[in-house]
Amino acid sequence: MDLAALKLALEASPHNIPLLLLVAKMHEDQYELAEARALLERVLAIDAAHADALLGLARLLDLAGETSEAVVRLDALCSMKPDFAAAWLLRSRIALDEGEAQLARECYDKAVALDRAVADDELLQAILKAGGGGRRTVMTSAGPMEVDDDEDGPFSGMDAVTARELDLEFRVRADIRFGDVGGMEKVKEDIRMKIIHPLKNPDLFAAYGKKAGGGVMLYGPPGCGKTLLARATAGEIQASFFSIGLHHVLDMYIGESEQKLHKIFELARKAAPSVLFFDEIDALAADRRDMRQSAGRGLINQFLEELDGSRASNEGVLILGATNAPWHVDGAFMRPGRFDRLIFVPPPDEPARQEIARIHARGKPLVDFDPAVVGKKTEGFSGADIMAVFEQATEQALSEAMRKGAVVPVSGKMLAAACKEVKPSTRKWFESAKNYALYANQSGFYDDVLIYLGLKK
Repeated sequence: MDLAALKLALEASPHNIPLLLLVAKMHEDQYELAEARALLERVLAIDAAHADALLGLARLLDLAGETSEAVVRLDALCSMKPDFAAAWLLRSRIALDEGEAQLARECYDKAVALDRAVADDELLQAILKAGGGGRRTVMTSAGPMEVDDDEDGPFSGMDAVTARELDLEFRVRADIRFGDVGGMEKVKEDIRMKIIHPLKNPDLFAAYGKKAGGGVMLYGPPGCGKTLLARATAGEIQASFFSIGLHHVLDMYIGESEQKLHKIFELARKAAPSVLFFDEIDALAADRRDMRQSAGRGLINQFLEELDGSRASNEGVLILGATNAPWHVDGAFMRPGRFDRLIFVPPPDEPARQEIARIHARGKPLVDFDPAVVGKKTEGFSGADIMAVFEQATEQALSEAMRKGAVVPVSGKMLAAACKEVKPSTRKWFESAKNYALYANQSGFYDDVLIYLGLKK
C-alpha cells in the first residue's frame, strides 16, 4: 500500500479514524515512531477512549524505551477495557521483558481466555522458561477449568506435549454453528442424522444398535464451505475440534507419518466427544493403485486401521474428511464403518448467496447495496467467488478514493460490474465431476452431482 497516497487521502479527510490508524501503523512498521505517535494522538483528540489508539500509543512508548509510561497506560487501558485481549497480551510481553514471569503468565492467560485467536505458543514457552508456571484457567468442553502447567484441557502430561509437538489446531468449542452457515439445509440435515443426533440421543440410537461416531466425507467444488461446515458441526455438539492438515501427518522419515497419525487418533479418542477434520483428504488417502512407493501405501493402511478402531474404540470420535476430488480417494475408505457417507456440498443457492453477501458487506462503506441483487447475479458462484466480487468492488472504490483524496463508498453499481468480471470457479470443477459421475459411477456415489446438473432425477 502506498503511504504517500494514503497521506494525501488523510489531508482530504483529517478526521478519518480508520485512515489515521492505518497510516500510524505504517509509520510504526518503518520505525518512524514520532510520526506514528503524532497520528495516534490525533485519534485520541477525536476519541479519547479509542482502545486501538491507546494500545498503539503504549506499544510505541515501549518501543521507544519508555516502558514505565507504557505500563501505566496499559494498566489504565486494561482497567477501562477489561475485555480487550490485545491489551492484556501486550502487558504480558512487557512483563516478560521486565523479568516478571508470573505476572506475564497471568496477563497471557487473561488474553487467551478473552480471545483464543491471540494465543502465541512462542510467547507462552518463553514465559514458562522464565518461570511463569503455576495454575491457569483453560476452556474445556465443560467450560472454564483450572489446570496445572503440565495439563492442557482434556489432555495431561505427555498427551499435552504430544498435542503441542503435532502443532494441532485445537478448539474445545468451535466458534460457529449451523445458524452461522447460510443455506445448505440438505447437507446440514445429513450431518445432523449421521453425527449430531447420535451424540445428543445416544440411548435412542443404541436401541437400534447404532453408536455415535464414524466417518463422513464432504466433497464438492473448492470454496463452497466444506471447512466451514466441519467447524459448525463441532460447534453444534460442543465437541473438541481437531483440524488436521498434511503438515501434521507427513514426515520425511519412514514410519514417522504412521506414528503421527496414530497419535492424532489417540488424542481425539481421549478428548471424545471430538471431531477429527481432515482437509484435502485425498492427499492422505490417495488411491494405492496410483502409488509407486510403499511408504505411501503404509500410511494409507495405517489410516484404514485407525478408522476401523482395531487398536482402540472410536466411539464418540467423529471423522470428517473434505475433498475436491473424491474419485482420487482409495476405494477402501468408502466401505461401511469408514467414510460410509459421502455428502455433496454444492455451490450456495440464492438465499445462501444473499446471506454471504450480507456477511461480506459488514464493515464496508456501502451505498445502494441490495444483497438480493448480488445473490441473483452470482448464480453458480462459490462463497470464495462472492468474496472476490466484494474485493474487486472495494479495490475500485479505493482506487477512486486515492484519486479524490476522500472516502468513496462501494456502490451497488460497482458490485454489479464485479459480478460480471469475476468468473465462477466452480465451472471447471463441474466439467471434471460430470465425466466421473457419468462414466465412473458404478457405485452411485456421485448421483448427487448428476441431480444438481439436471442430468438425473
